[in-house]
Amino acid sequence: MISDDLPIGRRVASWRVRRQMTQQMLADRLRRSKSWVDKIERGARPLDRYSVIQELAHVLRVDPEVLLGQPRSTPAGTPDGVDDIRAALARYDTPQAPPQTDELRRQVGHAWLTYQHAHYGQLVRLVPGLLDAAQGARSAELLVQAYRITSSLLVKLGEPDLAWLAADRAMATAGDDPLLAATATIEVAQALRAQNRNHLALAALLPAANRVLPPPTHPDDHEVGGPFEDQAARQPHDHRRIGVGAGEGGGGGERRGRAVGGTLLVQAALAAAGSGEHRHAEELTDRAAGVAANLRGYDDPHRTSFGPAAVEVARVLVAASRGEATEAVRRHSAIVRREAWRRLPAEYRGAYLVDVARAYLQLGDLRGAARALVDADSVAPAEVRCRPLARTVIADVARAQPAPAGVARLATLVGLTR
Repeated sequence: MISDDLPIGRRVASWRVRRQMTQQMLADRLRRSKSWVDKIERGARPLDRYSVIQELAHVLRVDPEVLLGQPRSTPAGTPDGVDDIRAALARYDTPQAPPQTDELRRQVGHAWLTYQHAHYGQLVRLVPGLLDAAQGARSAELLVQAYRITSSLLVKLGEPDLAWLAADRAMATAGDDPLLAATATIEVAQALRAQNRNHLALAALLPAANRVLPPPTHPDDHEVGGPFEDQAARQPHDHRRIGVGAGEGGGGGERRGRAVGGTLLVQAALAAAGSGEHRHAEELTDRAAGVAANLRGYDDPHRTSFGPAAVEVARVLVAASRGEATEAVRRHSAIVRREAWRRLPAEYRGAYLVDVARAYLQLGDLRGAARALVDADSVAPAEVRCRPLARTVIADVARAQPAPAGVARLATLVGLTR
């Protein structure tokens, strides 16, 4: 088997030898010179035009994706099954024999892992049964998680209205539990942001953050808030106090809520940026950094993926939203070199890289945008091949003539004409 880590020229050479062809034979079939083939195989000449890669693949009798070393197992297009999820959300009867809690917990855990690995086609098939099981079990914690998974998936698939319904069900199920309600608020905000209702998302996020983050230590300290916060829900919070470590102050519930609270702040920063409240977005990101800097270990039972890397990702997106693409790209280049970046879930990294491609487009850097999209496809193929948002970015990059090789391939894969 030829390793996907090989440069494309080495793959060409390996397949040429496998097909029992000399460099001259390959050159003749391509109507090019032997010197051209030799330079391609040695990497002395870039192979960056998809039309040429297609020609090589045809002569070597392999798919272009094989020469490019890209995953081939993820089909393009929105997975079928959204109507089944809609039907599951519309059912109000519960199974006659509710599942055992341990078995349901295992199913929920498996669904989260499937989501974090961006296997959306598989998850679409799992979610209806998961919802039925969770509704029958009558466990508020597990039902909230099932609704959260459903909402997150539907946002990915371009169904924000249905995602909001699932998130609202999670909020209703959480009841008076502030931590469960806070986790549900994450999905509410993401669904609202997907509908470009950033002001509403911000209004939901800030009170939830104030409820789960540590209280102030000084009477003059200010809350994590802003002009959109519900006055009745305000509880003053000190952003210096937010950074208290896991071993200091507060109870176990408070410690468990810090990652959730930090995620709410990150989401609030993105919502503020989307509303044009750029200074507020920066303040919220700074406060999220205070939470992340003092987390002890990696305890993420609520599947938030929150930590210093998530805050740095938010800084990139906030910078891009205020039109400072140069700063965004500079920060991005630093992030991807860190070990913490590689520990983020594939779904998180893939979605972020699609957003970074848009920052490169702001700069007019088509190769940078193409590189980000190809990297996203390598990390989480479904983020690029299944999401309507990614199709828009691919189309924008593919308009270049000639289109960068990797994006030309993706455009063909997702059915965009070139």
